[in-house]
Amino acid sequence: MGLDIKVPIGLMFTILGLLLAIFGLATAGDAELYKRSLDININLWTGLAMLLIGIVMLATSKLRPTKDK
Repeated sequence: MGLDIKVPIGLMFTILGLLLAIFGLATAGDAELYKRSLDININLWTGLAMLLIGIVMLATSKLRPTKDK
């Protein structure tokens, strides 16, 4: 069975990370929104981390394909 779970999870992380990073960029000037997170744009940083994880998962699924029996 050639089921590789890295592809759908990588796509999910990539898409959600991209959306969250775009939201973080769009709300970068809103100081009131990020007051609770010690003035850190948590949406941007979390989105970039999710985007990086998704890209790494997709890259590893393409570089090392699963062996079919």
